[in-house]
Amino acid sequence: MKLLEDGSTLDGFRIDSCLHSGGMAHIYRVIYADGRADPGFPMAMKVPRMASGDGAENIVSFEVECNILQALSGPHVPRFVAAGDLQRVPYLVMEYVQGRTLQHWVEQHATLDAVTIANLGLGMAQAAHALHRQDAVHLDLKPDNLLLRGTAPVPVPVGADADADASDLAVPASPMVLLDFGLSFHAHFPDLLAEQLRKAVGSPAWIAPEQVVGVRGDLRSDIFAIGVMLYQLCTGHLPFGTPRTPAGVRQRLWVDPVPPRKYRPDLTPWLQEVVMRCLEPEAVNRYPSAAHLAFDLAHPAQIVVSTRGRNTEPTSLWTHTKRWLKAAGMHYQPSPLVSEQISQVPIVMVALPYENASDATLYSLREAAARSLGLRPGARLACVTVIPDSLSNSSIDAQSETSVQRRYLAWLHEWARALNHPGHQTSCHVLESGNVAQALIDYAVGNQVHMIVMGAATHGLKAQRLIATVPLKVAMGAPCTVILVKQGLPFEHLGEVDLASAEGAMPAPELDSRDS
Repeated sequence: MKLLEDGSTLDGFRIDSCLHSGGMAHIYRVIYADGRADPGFPMAMKVPRMASGDGAENIVSFEVECNILQALSGPHVPRFVAAGDLQRVPYLVMEYVQGRTLQHWVEQHATLDAVTIANLGLGMAQAAHALHRQDAVHLDLKPDNLLLRGTAPVPVPVGADADADASDLAVPASPMVLLDFGLSFHAHFPDLLAEQLRKAVGSPAWIAPEQVVGVRGDLRSDIFAIGVMLYQLCTGHLPFGTPRTPAGVRQRLWVDPVPPRKYRPDLTPWLQEVVMRCLEPEAVNRYPSAAHLAFDLAHPAQIVVSTRGRNTEPTSLWTHTKRWLKAAGMHYQPSPLVSEQISQVPIVMVALPYENASDATLYSLREAAARSLGLRPGARLACVTVIPDSLSNSSIDAQSETSVQRRYLAWLHEWARALNHPGHQTSCHVLESGNVAQALIDYAVGNQVHMIVMGAATHGLKAQRLIATVPLKVAMGAPCTVILVKQGLPFEHLGEVDLASAEGAMPAPELDSRDS
């Protein structure tokens, strides 16, 4: 199809200007020409190229994007406006999102520190998770297809640094927006690309190993692409280069990229740990969901660094050879429903009271958390307590304030140690707030928590009608399931249970004069 002329009209839309002319489509800035009310946001029209020399994938991917974009919602995707008749003039009108694509930061890689890179990755992971929760997988994530709304810089928390002791990171103020869903998969629509093209589709530099062999619908393919972009932000290099042949693309089924710290020795090990886990050849060894990836990027101090994060030398030829032999006979299985993949690996948050908690309550909370984790292999546990601002503000100096935090963190770690659930990641967090319920809700929202386990109020039902207790406030405002645990176990029988390492059923730490 030839370029539309500026000022021409199409189905009530006036062409303002051509924004982009690519290999698969033309994109125009448009406005209403028939008197309809302004939608409140700028609009863009996408028209696929359909010249005689263009491939069939142009129109197929355009049809895929029309179907999927209408089914998506939220701040991480452009808003859908209208679609044209494929039999007459195919077009797609959507919100024109203004801002910078991730390519801007890739080009600035030499000046980016670990905190900035982690915040960019956090934005990518949050956007991908929002998409996955709607049963869709993007499958073509790359710097040109991710955009940060507006022109504000990536936020960096005050006082944060780029070393392994970095504190929790700030949530990006502007959400990352995903663009171009022409190669995407949605579980509620026929997979036209798989049915009609019958070949691997994707951008060679960012495509995941399972996509190479034709598997679509695995959310971990997007995690692999995020890993490629994090690698670019860290080093300025593509981890697998720019392969031009199917054989070159296929090498990622068994080859590890050069560790980022080989290019950049000053890079913090926790960031390399995250990047290399995203780039694992087998999807099962990557993060199980984008929510888990976002959690690590938001809490770098909680990341357990293995040899994967510390290594600076490439993987040996012998290891690659063994992987090549394994990949030669590997058969990837179709992926389950995307939302089911997420539900199988939830982030479980257990909220412990910082004071006046009986041993029976702490024991019952541990039992409830253990049951929640035991039913879901791969789940993650976040142990959280909220201390009042005054507890730290009453400290004599910053050193004693840190001591308060450390005492409560040690208490949480001791409580969690008795769970003894191998295979589950556990992290501990001490929050400071004058509003306990709101702090817990904000934490759950910001960290994509799937389930909150907390103690039930000790007030009677009649009293709770008059007093808005913390558990009641959390249950009313939380974005996820809330399990309220009552201390139903007769405490006199606890001695009969094997609690060899359960000294964690203990009161909150006592603070001495140095802490207050």
